[in-house]
Amino acid sequence: MARGPALGVAAMALALLASAWRWRQRGPAVVAVAAQGAVWLAVAALAFAGTTLRAQARLAQALDPALEGRDLLVTGVVADLPQTSAIGTQFVFDVDSATWRGQPVRLPPRLALGWWQRGDDDLVAGAAVPPIRAGQRWRLPLRLRAPHGAFNPGGFDLELWYFERGLGASGSVRASGAAGVAGVAGAAGASDAASAAGAADAADAAGATGVPKAGAAPILLAEGQGGALARWRQGLRDALQQQVPDPPAAGVLAALALGDQAAIDGPGWALFRSTGVAHLMSISGLHITMLAALAAALVARLWRVWPRLLLACPAPVAARWGGVLVATGYAGFAGWGVPAQRTVCMLALVALLRGGGRRWPLPAVLLAAALGVTALDPWALLQPGFWLSFGAVGLLLASAPAHDPAAAPGTALNWRTRLRRVAWGGLRSQVVATVGLVPLTLLCFQQLSVVGFAANLVAIPLVTLLVTPLALIGALLPPLWLAAAALVQLLTAWLQWLAGLPLVTWSAAAAPGWAVACGLLGALVAVLPLPARLRLLAVPLMLPLLGPPPDRLAPGRFELVAADVGQGTAVLVRTHGHLLLYDAGPQTSPESDAGARVLLPLLRVRGERRIDRLLLSHGDSDHTGGAASVLAGLPVAGVISSLPESHPLIADLPPSRPHQRCSAGQAWVWDGVRFELLHPLAADHARPLAPNAMSCVLRVQGLGGSALLTGDIEAPQEAALLGRAAAALRADVLLVPHHGSRTSSTPAFIEAVQPQVAVVQAAYRSRYGHPAPAVVARYLEQGVVLRRSDRCGAWTWRDGAAPGDTGRCEREAARRYWHHRPAQADGPPLASSACNPTDPARSPSPCPSMSR
Repeated sequence: MARGPALGVAAMALALLASAWRWRQRGPAVVAVAAQGAVWLAVAALAFAGTTLRAQARLAQALDPALEGRDLLVTGVVADLPQTSAIGTQFVFDVDSATWRGQPVRLPPRLALGWWQRGDDDLVAGAAVPPIRAGQRWRLPLRLRAPHGAFNPGGFDLELWYFERGLGASGSVRASGAAGVAGVAGAAGASDAASAAGAADAADAAGATGVPKAGAAPILLAEGQGGALARWRQGLRDALQQQVPDPPAAGVLAALALGDQAAIDGPGWALFRSTGVAHLMSISGLHITMLAALAAALVARLWRVWPRLLLACPAPVAARWGGVLVATGYAGFAGWGVPAQRTVCMLALVALLRGGGRRWPLPAVLLAAALGVTALDPWALLQPGFWLSFGAVGLLLASAPAHDPAAAPGTALNWRTRLRRVAWGGLRSQVVATVGLVPLTLLCFQQLSVVGFAANLVAIPLVTLLVTPLALIGALLPPLWLAAAALVQLLTAWLQWLAGLPLVTWSAAAAPGWAVACGLLGALVAVLPLPARLRLLAVPLMLPLLGPPPDRLAPGRFELVAADVGQGTAVLVRTHGHLLLYDAGPQTSPESDAGARVLLPLLRVRGERRIDRLLLSHGDSDHTGGAASVLAGLPVAGVISSLPESHPLIADLPPSRPHQRCSAGQAWVWDGVRFELLHPLAADHARPLAPNAMSCVLRVQGLGGSALLTGDIEAPQEAALLGRAAAALRADVLLVPHHGSRTSSTPAFIEAVQPQVAVVQAAYRSRYGHPAPAVVARYLEQGVVLRRSDRCGAWTWRDGAAPGDTGRCEREAARRYWHHRPAQADGPPLASSACNPTDPARSPSPCPSMSR
């Protein structure tokens, strides 16, 4: 919708609202009811128009496609705590100005940047990244691209995450090495900003057009710029890391006190997720609300000490707003992130309603708070945290007992009774939240922690009542951080013991709508104060959600899913009763790979509980990088590959997972579907061939179609296949060899295969230029439909599809207005995209360690 119509809708809604309000005060009851309906209609129209205008404003700030991949000079300020790892630094950058070829250009006001020791052709391998701190002003040579994330069924929506936070582009710093950076930065202290600015001008003058060249260096212009809060948080994080010698514990404290979730390493997050306490390890509504409640209780107690204060303002009112004030301070202290903003808005609305002189029912207060949160952030409705938070509160209200005699006015309670009531109330709340949120948890994550109840029973009071307050007070008394770290270590030991138990998590496929509805109803029945016989109905109601009926293929049919893993290969082949995984995508850092971030979530969404065969075509890291995570995350019956027995992946396989080398002539049949290996020859394993030349080529034949999966074979291997198995190459679907490299896909090979659809798995703006324009042209000239993962996302196809059915592109089928729309014209990339090793979801393109 254009801006004009949205403004028109808003104006009409306001007029309708004013008229309905007048009608509501006058006339008969029927008119009053109609007026009330008109009020709700007007509010809905206002919400629609407001969200439309805000979305248009953010979309208008998007990066100009013509500037993607260009060498830009950008001046701005590091806006928040940078995230530093052994291989680079990520940070948010507020833009002041930008130029391209000496001419000013408009960029999004806020960028997500990475400065890597490796990951760009202009960077020297092993060069140190200078210290990046909040509040620094830099002039940086950058290459940017539009936010573009992996697009898989049920996968994390990275582009929504960027959109909601106002990050208009991502990119990488371009530099020739650390020496020049350090030399300039060393002279660019806060007291010498003018000298640094002069050096920046000199750097611009070094190139005839002001374009960053191979020798250009980023320049630190000044320290202490930007917001004072960000600089204060930076100093506190540095002090915390120095005070606490245990990095995992220091990371948890930084996450709880400062909102620095990146301070928790990958194994830490894996432990917290598997035990169901991940929601506690970040600034969540629970922490902010608990701190606000403690502050409100303290203010109320202190307020009653001075009678004059009681005359000026009642203690309950002062307590409520005191709690809101403390919550606002905590949220700002933690970075004022979007979830924190929502919680503060909710608390402020509750305080306003409770202090308005009317007795609002608690469900009405909860509804008003939800409306306020969505007015502040309309996209909160798309976040699981919104529904889990309000769902938990709603369940607690619905399940509350109707009457508690011990709570009657005038009833005297000793400390033992009070302690017992608090303990029982906490236990009851945990039971209600655990049981009642099972359907929402499975709906949002397709995974449930079986040990979550026991873990949260200890973790919630420990983290909210002890660790978080100690972490915050430690800003004034740093030795308290050591006490908080000791508690974190005790909690971690408890969680590790729980994680070692069998059946720690339960996974279920994405359920159909009727199963979701039954599950939600079952959860409500389970926690409502109903007779025990009626509560037993919750079990059959929730069973379809815990184990939804699988969508089985008929015997003789197969389904192929080419996952969106960026620059790499990963293809699922599912028959009636078996699953094969062809390659496992890239590994982009020591802590992150496509197996953990894409394949395992995708397999959970599909309800896959085991892999019957993992086929690794060859040893390049963009094909085997995710294999270790897949092998650790799911049962795998067997492995086929061209890897030598000395390869770490093969050497570490247990006897229960036998390994077999792939060789031409090997074949098997699953459920009426034939699988046959066409390459390499058995004798090739003894020859010193490059990994690409050893790629396992697999042909799959079903009753209604066939597919040819080719790995990274190149022209010589294609010629060899044409010479010995040309008749066997014919297939309806072809996985384009070597991601569309110009060294593969010869015209003779394409003509022999005669595919209807060719699938390219390559990164958006691949730094290797995949797929090559000449290769794209060859397929199009022969009338082949080309499907590219950078434009299509995950691609799904079933044999026996109707004529003309070229499969489902997830990016096209599930596109929303905030999703990136890559250019559809085929051609060479303007420049390479940024490699993001520490957060591959933000950068599907490959890192230099991958094979070309």
